[in-house]
This record gives sequence, C-alpha cells and structure tokens, in this order.
Amino acid sequence: MQQMRRLTPFLSVAPQISEADIGTLASRGYHAIINNRPDNEGEGQPPAAALAAAARRHGLDYRHIPVVSGQVTDADIAAFREAMAEIKGPVLAFCRTGTRSTTLWALTEAARLDPAVIIGTAADAGYDLNPLRPRLEALWQAGADATTTPATPTPKPAARRFDIVVVGGGAAGCAVTASLLKRRRRLDIAIIEPKEIHYYQPGWTLVGGGVFDRAATSRPMQACIPAGAKWIKAAVAGFEPAANQVILEDGSAVGYDALIVAAGLELRWDMIEGLRETLGRNGVTSNYLFDLAPYTWELVQNLKGGTALFTQPPMPIKCAGAPQKAMYLSCNHWERQGRLKEMKVELNNAGGVLFGVADYVPSLMRYVERYGANLAFNSNLKAVDGHARTATFEVKQADGSLTRVTKPFDMIHVVPPQTAPEFIRKSPLADNAGWVDVDPETLRHKSFGNVFALGDVGSTPNAKTAAAVRKQAPIVAVNALAMLDGGEPRAVYDGYGSCPLTVERGKVVMAEFGYGGKLLPSFPWDSTRPRWSAWFAKVSLLPWLYFDVMLKGREWLASPRILPHRPQPHEAAAACIDPGAQKLK
Repeated sequence: MQQMRRLTPFLSVAPQISEADIGTLASRGYHAIINNRPDNEGEGQPPAAALAAAARRHGLDYRHIPVVSGQVTDADIAAFREAMAEIKGPVLAFCRTGTRSTTLWALTEAARLDPAVIIGTAADAGYDLNPLRPRLEALWQAGADATTTPATPTPKPAARRFDIVVVGGGAAGCAVTASLLKRRRRLDIAIIEPKEIHYYQPGWTLVGGGVFDRAATSRPMQACIPAGAKWIKAAVAGFEPAANQVILEDGSAVGYDALIVAAGLELRWDMIEGLRETLGRNGVTSNYLFDLAPYTWELVQNLKGGTALFTQPPMPIKCAGAPQKAMYLSCNHWERQGRLKEMKVELNNAGGVLFGVADYVPSLMRYVERYGANLAFNSNLKAVDGHARTATFEVKQADGSLTRVTKPFDMIHVVPPQTAPEFIRKSPLADNAGWVDVDPETLRHKSFGNVFALGDVGSTPNAKTAAAVRKQAPIVAVNALAMLDGGEPRAVYDGYGSCPLTVERGKVVMAEFGYGGKLLPSFPWDSTRPRWSAWFAKVSLLPWLYFDVMLKGREWLASPRILPHRPQPHEAAAACIDPGAQKLK
C-alpha cells in the first residue's frame, strides 16, 4: 500500500488503495474508508463495488463519494462532512493521489480553521494547498459554511506560472524536459505528474518471458525528474488553452507560456466485459501491467499443455509488436522444455495483418510456422469469463458482418484497447479521435501555437514506442524554445519508431521504420533479419539508453533534423527597405 498521511487523529489520506490493502487497514485500527474516485477514472483502478465488498468482509464502513477531478462541488463537500459526522473511529480517505481527499477535508474545515493551519497541516502531509488559499480565506473571513461554495468553481488566475509546463512524467515528459534544460539551463519549467514511481515499460515483455526481474523496470519518480525542473505532484483535470492554464484536480490553475502534453495513453480494461474481475487469476494475464508481468511467466512455466490464447486489440496501441512478442517468448520456452507439441497456441488479432510494415512479415511468419501458432485475424476480444476459462471474440467476416465466437483457454494473455486519457479526450486539445491534435512533423498543436505534444498521447500516425519518444523529445524541445523566442518550428519528425520483436531467447528482429512504413535502420544491416546483436541491444543496451541517455537529455543518434531558415514576410520586407540587410540585385 502506498504511503498514508495523517491530517487529524481521525482522518488519514492516501493514493489509490487495492482490495488487498483493506485487510491491512483493518489490522491497523481503521474503522472506515471513503473512496473519492469515480469508477473507470484510470487504468488499474479497482471498481468501487469490489472495494466495498472487501471492506464488508473485514467489518469496515465504506462510503463512495466520487469527486470529478478539478471540480469539488458543494454536494461533494456536504457528503464528506456528513460521512465524517456519522463514522465513528479512524477513517482513511483516498483518491488517485490523495489530493482530492485532502481538498475535501480542507474545504469542510475552512469555516472554522485558519487557512494557515489548514495549509500547514496539508503541507506536513505532503500536499500543497497554497493554490486553494484564496478560497479558504474567503470562507474563513465570511465564517460561511463550506456547503455554500460554488457547485463548479471557476478557477482563479493561476497562482503559479512557468515558462513551460509539461503534463506527464513518463518517458516522453522526462525526456523532453531533459532536452529543454540541456539547451537552456535557466528555464523555468514544471512537470505535472501524480505518480511516485517511473516505469521502464518496454522491459515488461521480458519480465513476462522470464528474462528480466520486475524490480529492474522501476525507479522513484524523483530520480527521473530532470534536475532543474519543478515537480508538481498532482493530477490534471483539464486545460484552458485560451487562458494558457492547466487545471489541477483540486481546481487550482497552473499558468504557462508554452505547454507540452506528454500524458501517455490509458489502458481500457473496462472495454472488455468481465476482464477486470479476473485479471491476475484464472489464467488471465497481461504484460501491459507491472503487477501482472510476473504472473505471465508463472503461467508459462506451469502450463504443461492445453490452449494458450494471445490477443491484440484494434490500433493504435503502445508497442504494436508486444502482443506477439509475448507469444514468441512463451512458445520458445515451451519449445525448449519439449512441451510445445502439447500446446495449442493462437494469436487473435483485431487487425488484418501480422505486422503493419510488410518488410518484417516474412521473418515473423517463419517463427509463427516454427511454433505452430494459429493466426486468427479480424478477431477482437470482447469478453472474458475467468471462472469458465472462456474468451469471446467479435470476428469480422469477409462480407463485413460480425459474429461472436467463444473459445476455451488454459492461459490467455490480454492486451486491452487503448485510448488517450479521459482528461485529454474531453479537452479542447483533442482531435475527433481523442488524441492531442498536432502537426505530424513539428509536433505543434494545429490550433494552439504554444502547445506541443509527444509520445503516445499525440495524434501522429507513428508507432507508439519509447524509441519514437527518443526522437521526438529533442524536436519538441527545439520547436518549443523557438516559439518562446518568437520564431517558428524548424525541427521535423520523420515518424521514426522502433519495435524490437523478441522472436526467441537470443534473437530479435529490430524493426525500425518511419511514416508510411519506410525502413529507417540505425545501423548498416538488414533490419528484417533476426539477430543476436539486436537481442543484446534489447536486453543490455536499451535500458541504459533509456534511463541514462534519453532521460538525461543526451541525444545519441537522436539529434533533430533542422530545416533551413525561411525568411518570413516581415523579414523579407525589412530586407527590401534596409540596405544593410541584403544587397538587392
């Protein structure tokens, strides 16, 4: 369980808890839990009903008071006050980070406690409520009851303002911040990120294949935030690009001169019926979660025979090769153990091809044939029944009609559908598909000139991989600084992405390509062939390249391509009237 922080002798707050944490809370003397998160707010979030059932099993009172991020309403405050009045004994309130729960407590107490006391108490617990000070002072001075606060408060002008605000502290957010600070050390820059752990997600396929230890794929977020950047440990609720503001989950605003969105994407487990309830048990696993990748390896080792299903949802997804990489490594283990002939292996792919870049398909097909795997194209996972060990797929027929097919399994590796996070999808920055709407070359927003995006959250039609981020980060850094200096973006992105396809232990097909499927190998070799050297790079070099090169702003093999400067119309006019500007012929 993540760290709990005590606000009063009767109330503690915490980030998201799990069902397993509830027994621990009961053993520590807590009598009640207040859940301040709406269901389906983020990936890996347990449903409120499951937490309520766990609380009942342990004899704890449970209240669900969902608060929309960035909108603490009068009804929310009244419900929180009522719950605290009714509950007897110590209470734990939680949300995504603990900020909303702390904000609820602060606004509930604002009419009777000095704002300085409230802010100081929150600060001691690790929560910065200074942006809430004007609202707290108004309630304190008026002696008003907190239930009279506006139902949907309009954010006040930003109490904090930065040259650049980066939303997201993952690979893209940390890499672009490092590239910016490499170019301009005195830059006033902030990263908004609620999580305290930074993950090297490309390593999870290797964890699921028994190659990596899961612990090697995570580091404290503080160790990954570039030195010189301010870390705002909060979740984003929305954007006001016309006012150059980001709205946080407590309703406060952070101002910027330039905004860089690197919020990643959301794993939509909720889009597959029954999946949440059975993840991590009943043979249902996924390498797309830190907690589940070891379970994949456990299943692979223990399975002596039977049916193993692997799924791939509709594009786009992060690392499009990961679904089949899980299959290849599993099959290779069964082959080495002499068990492959006892296995029925099938890849159910919602798309119509094995891999989107045709040059790599022949090499991959040789492994599909070697492992005896069946390919079920246009087959999209829609439901999982863990107890019955069956999976239901929606299959698109040649005439375009859809049918449902249910298949039994002993093990199923699931890759969920993926979308931009909800706060992006509902924002003014999103295109019709929900991604941040940017130019595919400059990565600048098509409508807001001081907004950029990179990584998985962008609308660019490239592969969503960490390798793409490595090339995008310096491009966004150059273009954002040019914009701040009054210029135009001149660094361009060619769509580069890389997908190291681990076809067996000791062999990788290092797929490197750009827009339109153009091959873009980093070295003078045939990148369509499986190689031991590519395996060495995947296992030994890429983690180092990620943590100690990319996240440090070192741009080895990633220097941006800069277009020649083109005089703007006002510059050309100035040259014509200024004899010193250029010689007229």
